[in-house]
Amino acid sequence: MNQTRDHWAARAAALDIETRAFIGGAYRAAEGGATFPCHSPIDSRLLAQVTRCAGAEVQAAVVAARRSFDQGDWAGCSPRERKAVLLRWAALIEAHNDELALLESLDCGKPIGDTLGGDIPAVAQCLQWFAEAIDKQADELIPSERDFLGMVGREPIGVVAAIVPWNYPLLMAAWKFAPALAMGNSLVLKPSEKSPLTALRVAELARQAGVPDGVFNVLPGFGDIGQLLAEHPDVDCLAFTGSGATGRRILHAAADSNLKRVWLELGGKSPNIVLADCPDLPRAASAAAAAIYSNMGEVCSAGSRLLVQRSIQAELCELIQAELAGYQPGDPMDPATRMGALIDEGHLGRVLDAIAGGRLEAELLGGGLRARETSGGYYVEPTLFACADQRPAIAREEIFGPVLSVIPFDNPMDAVALANDSPYGLAAAVWSADFAKALELSRQLRAGTVWVNCYDELADLNFPFGGYKQSGNGRDNSLHALEKYSELKSTIVRLR
Repeated sequence: MNQTRDHWAARAAALDIETRAFIGGAYRAAEGGATFPCHSPIDSRLLAQVTRCAGAEVQAAVVAARRSFDQGDWAGCSPRERKAVLLRWAALIEAHNDELALLESLDCGKPIGDTLGGDIPAVAQCLQWFAEAIDKQADELIPSERDFLGMVGREPIGVVAAIVPWNYPLLMAAWKFAPALAMGNSLVLKPSEKSPLTALRVAELARQAGVPDGVFNVLPGFGDIGQLLAEHPDVDCLAFTGSGATGRRILHAAADSNLKRVWLELGGKSPNIVLADCPDLPRAASAAAAAIYSNMGEVCSAGSRLLVQRSIQAELCELIQAELAGYQPGDPMDPATRMGALIDEGHLGRVLDAIAGGRLEAELLGGGLRARETSGGYYVEPTLFACADQRPAIAREEIFGPVLSVIPFDNPMDAVALANDSPYGLAAAVWSADFAKALELSRQLRAGTVWVNCYDELADLNFPFGGYKQSGNGRDNSLHALEKYSELKSTIVRLR
C-alpha cells in the first residue's frame, strides 16, 4: 500500500496473464481455438484474449470432476488431509496477493487498495476458515432402541458446479469452492465472462498446493456454459450468485434435467433505517455512504434505500452530501482512490438510465453524471436522491451502482413496512440509541442479515450470508455452508 500509481501501472504492463481453461489439472484451449476479448473497465484496454469454452469443454470438465470424485482422489482423503492441502492453497494465495489484486483491479475496475487489503486477503481467509473447520465436524449417534445403533453422517454430494458474478470475482468463487472442496466434492467453476482472470490464475495455485487433477476446474465463457452446467445430468449440485432472471433459468434447467440441488444468492434492495434517536448521526451518514458507494455500488447487499425518520432527514442528507467528495471516481491504480470504474459500458448505460429516470421522479441532491470520460473507462459520480416516498423506480429496483435513495418515514412501524415492501430480503440495518427498540425492529425485518448501529461491518465467516424472498435460498459462509454441499445419511445397525 506504500506503492504509487506508477508502480502498479508498471506492474500491470508486465503481467503475464493466463487465459486458458483449466480442466483435469491442466490448462487447455477450446476446441477450434475460440476466444473472447477481455477489456479493462479502467480505460477499455484489451487485457487478453480468453479461451471461450463450449459444450466440449463443459463435458470434459464434468467428466474430469466425476472421475476424480468416483475414484476418491479427493473425497477419499481424510478431513485432515484435505485441510492440509487447502491451507497450502491459502498460503499460496497470500504469497501472490499483489499479483491477484492487480489482476482483479484490472479485470473489474476496483481500486487497487480494495483488492490488496480486502478482496484477495478475504479469499485466503475463506479457504483457511473452511480448512480449519472440516476436521472438527463429527457425525451423530442417535438414541434409539436398545438393540439398535443409529448413526447420522454427512457425505460429499459429488460434482458441484459454481457460477459466480463479476462484482467480487474471486471472493464469491471462494465462498463456493472453499466449503464445497472442504467437504470432499469435485468442482467446476464458471467465472463471469466479464472477470475471469483471477479464477484462471488460482487454478494453478490449487494444483501447486496439491489439489488432485480433476477436482478443481475453471471454464471461462458466456451464459451458455452456465446453461449447460445447469442441464448436465452428471452435475449433482449447482451454486449460483447473480441475477434473479438467471437464477430462474437455472432452476428450470435443473428441474428439466436431474433435479440437481440448486443454491441461489440473488439480488437485493437493502434498507438502512435511521431513527430520530440515532446515537451518532455523523457516523450513520458515513456508514450510509460507504454502504452504497463502496465497490461502486456493485454489491448485492448494498444499502441502496436509506429510510430516515422525517425529523432528521434534512440533517442526515446534508451530512451525506458532505461525504460525496470522498467517493469521487479516480484511477483504480492509484492507492488513494476509493471508487473505481463500473464493470463495462453496458452496465454504465443502465446505471445512467436509472439516474435519468430518477431525475423525473425524485430530487437529485448530488452527483448523477458520468465521470472521467477522457480515460476511456466507465465511471459515474456517487449519486444521491431524495424521494418523497418509495414509489420511484430508483427506490424499488436494484440498480447495482452508486445511487442512494433517501426515503422518509414518520414512525418505526412505518419504517418496517417500507423495508419489507420489496421482493428482496438480503440485508438491512437499524440505527437507534434504544437497543430494545432496535432489536425488536430487527426481528420484524425480512432479511438474512440485520446490522444495528453499523452497516456491513464485522466480516466474520462465522455468520451465514444469504437472503429471504427473491434474494435466494441457502447460505454462504459459516458451518451452514457445508450443509449445501453434502448429503445426510442415516445408518441403522441391529446389534442383536
